[in-house]
Amino acid sequence: MAREQVTVVVAEMVANVLTVAVAPGDTVAAGDAVVLLESMKMEIPVLVDVPGTVRAVKVAPGDVVQEGDPLVEVVG
Repeated sequence: MAREQVTVVVAEMVANVLTVAVAPGDTVAAGDAVVLLESMKMEIPVLVDVPGTVRAVKVAPGDVVQEGDPLVEVVG
């Protein structure tokens, strides 16, 4: 049986979560924006590197995230 590969998309900086573009069960392609962050008045889309299915969303709009915090888990 093939083992599921889990990819955790993490925050690359301290930021506020503006929007979450995915929900558990959604299918994503490599390069899709899954979360929109705001830091120092700039909007930063967070992209997923691999195709798959969203297993979990770890943040919500209004959350403050630190560098390295998990945002979304994708199974592919």
